[in-house]
Amino acid sequence: MDEFSTSDIVINLLLAARWTLALTLVAFLGGGVVGLLILAARIDPRPWLARSANGYIGLFQGTPLLLQLFLVFFGLPLLGLQIEPWMAASFGLTFYASAYLAEIWRGGVEALPKGQWEAARALGLPRSACLRLVVLPQALRMTLPPAVGFLVQLVKATAVTSIIGYAELMRTANAINNATFEPFTVYGMVAAIYFALCFPLTAYARRLEAGGQHRFGR
Repeated sequence: MDEFSTSDIVINLLLAARWTLALTLVAFLGGGVVGLLILAARIDPRPWLARSANGYIGLFQGTPLLLQLFLVFFGLPLLGLQIEPWMAASFGLTFYASAYLAEIWRGGVEALPKGQWEAARALGLPRSACLRLVVLPQALRMTLPPAVGFLVQLVKATAVTSIIGYAELMRTANAINNATFEPFTVYGMVAAIYFALCFPLTAYARRLEAGGQHRFGR
């Protein structure tokens, strides 16, 4: 290694991991906000709104994430909107996350007994208030394990954004490998960092799931 010592590699990869975490956080929070809107449309009694939301979910679940990033990064400039890799990655992953989170939460909403809706309506609450105050809090709590599990997938999905030039962990690793020609060392460290990020979340999701099964007597 002519230009990088082992400590240099570790330091640079850990610094790059900050941007992986930042992108994951932005995409998960942004995807959560958009996902709630898509969820509300998906379960709306108006057919055209439900179909539109279903089409949105099908589009982002049925096409590769890399293609979605390309459409954002290369498509928006064709419309006269210049966009940096950071923004393109954030938008692309936000839309991607929103489709999956909306479906996860829809499963929780549909798993609730119909009596929850009926009891809320009996109190005189409009449908939007029933959803916001009664149904969603229970559905979000019920679907917390799969949501955390999806967060693990989102951490790993950030690696794809290296293709459009976002300097996250994988792109930094590629640059270091090109300078050092030590792929086993560089990518071995990358694997260790991803494992350190994802394993605690995976263990937490399993603990939540086990707690939920025990609580409901499964």
